Amino acid sequence: MIQAKQALLAALADAVAQVAPGTPYSPAFELPKQAAHGDFAITAAMALAKAQKRNPRELAAALIAALQAQPAVAQWVDALEIAGPGFINLRLKPAAKQAVVAEVLAAGNQFGVRPAHGRKLMCEFVSANPTGPLHVGHARQGALGDAVCRLYESQGWSVTREFYYNDAGVQIATLAASTQARIRGLQPGDAAWPENAYNGDYIADIAADFLAKKTVHADDRQFTASGDPDDLDGIRQFAVAYLRHEQDLDLQAFGVQFQNYFLESSLYASGKVEQTVQKLAAAGKTYEQDGALWLKSTDYGDDKDRVMRKSDGSYTYFVPDVAYHIDKWARGFDKVINFQGSDHHGTIARVRAGLQAAGVGIPQGWPDYVLNKMVMVMKGGQEVKISKRAGSYVTLRDLIEMTSRDAVRFFLISRKADTEFVFDVDLALKANDENPVFYVQYAHARICSVLAQYSARTGRTVDTTSAAGVDLALLTAPTEDALMRKLAAYPDMLASAAADFAPHDVAFYLRDLAAAFHSWYAAERFLIDDPALAAARMALLAATRQVLRNALGMMGVSAPDAMAREADAEAGA
Repeated sequence: MIQAKQALLAALADAVAQVAPGTPYSPAFELPKQAAHGDFAITAAMALAKAQKRNPRELAAALIAALQAQPAVAQWVDALEIAGPGFINLRLKPAAKQAVVAEVLAAGNQFGVRPAHGRKLMCEFVSANPTGPLHVGHARQGALGDAVCRLYESQGWSVTREFYYNDAGVQIATLAASTQARIRGLQPGDAAWPENAYNGDYIADIAADFLAKKTVHADDRQFTASGDPDDLDGIRQFAVAYLRHEQDLDLQAFGVQFQNYFLESSLYASGKVEQTVQKLAAAGKTYEQDGALWLKSTDYGDDKDRVMRKSDGSYTYFVPDVAYHIDKWARGFDKVINFQGSDHHGTIARVRAGLQAAGVGIPQGWPDYVLNKMVMVMKGGQEVKISKRAGSYVTLRDLIEMTSRDAVRFFLISRKADTEFVFDVDLALKANDENPVFYVQYAHARICSVLAQYSARTGRTVDTTSAAGVDLALLTAPTEDALMRKLAAYPDMLASAAADFAPHDVAFYLRDLAAAFHSWYAAERFLIDDPALAAARMALLAATRQVLRNALGMMGVSAPDAMAREADAEAGA
């Protein structure tokens, strides 16, 4: 079906060139909302009618006549019909839809994947300061960011995952002071306990390891403790390395890896913050007022000008952000996507204003942002708010330990980033169709079971790499038609999900694909006496398993070969 679609798109382009020569048009098919309306809908007649000063239905009739002269249409199309104000409904021959089985098997894990094109993408996500364990908000960013990276890799992009964090500043100073207090024997609630200190048990763990003069290793640093309670700078460096190591463990448990870690402090140490300020001043985009340095961000659509350097000489937080993104641009990334919490919405306009004002060639609207809302965790009908280890929030590892990595990833990806999300722990633990991740994974496991039973009964191994010798024309059941149509939709879904930063589309697709499979499974039998039909159905099973596995992989979710089901009373295939 993929081959047929490409050939038919080329035929549509030729037909439009004949009927409406010189009129710009990019050939495209839409999917009808109802299967009864055909396999593809063509809206070209309505799109071209105004420029051609012709009635859309008349234009549609001319397009159909031109299409019917195309060899690809003769090969793949069963019928072309005019509907409504000028739609053309296209019905494929069964062979066009059945071909997707062979296409999937031949492509394997590359089905839907486009070839490399040389463009570079950076995704910056999680980017948590090393002041405590990663919380469920970071988990949502991790799941979304990693899934978008996987989607873009599937579309031929060279992708870099980057983690940006501050290893200095007020929060890090508070971390050091909190750890030092623990080292000196103080606890939360004591009269001398520092104001605004971090109270989680992890601070006591850092203090104990510092006194034991341990060495900690993180992905981007290591440090050996002096054990001296008065060594505040050593305490700071040890605490940062310790918590970076803890974050690495969180990310490993979640299956997320970063190619690069970037320190906010390096922007100051390298002089890039000062260089950025100088660029903005030299461009005439700053002014002094009330002892502060301001950016003329209203020149670029911001609702008011923004302070860059406060009267005490320190910079506001968006200034290093501007310097950081100039650095990203200088590293040659064609596209940059930042994943941040929705509380960062106000930074977008001022960062983009600073990038435009700097005059370094950055296009308007660069970088892209995906803002995510926080996650509420529910268990037993009650909100879970506290982690003893973290002190005041549910950590990523808490959530994984309560459920599973697969459940956390699937659930957190399954809704648009900018929507509120309630993570239902009880639902994530259910081994039935109410649990969406179980529903999808069980489809994969069920297929594995049927393929294994087929091999055991017949002594024949299903070829999962080719449909050679299989009569796919036997796949004529309505549920088979629906399933093959869903398989064929996978490549376009991937491309659209990447372009829209919408990994939730993959979750929706997986549930629809699993539903199409389960419907087929309920309607037809597979271990039958007709060897040709059985072989065709085994090929469709293998293709469905492959696409389920591919799509789950886009979410970083496993595809198990076997699963236990609550109250499973199935007697076999």
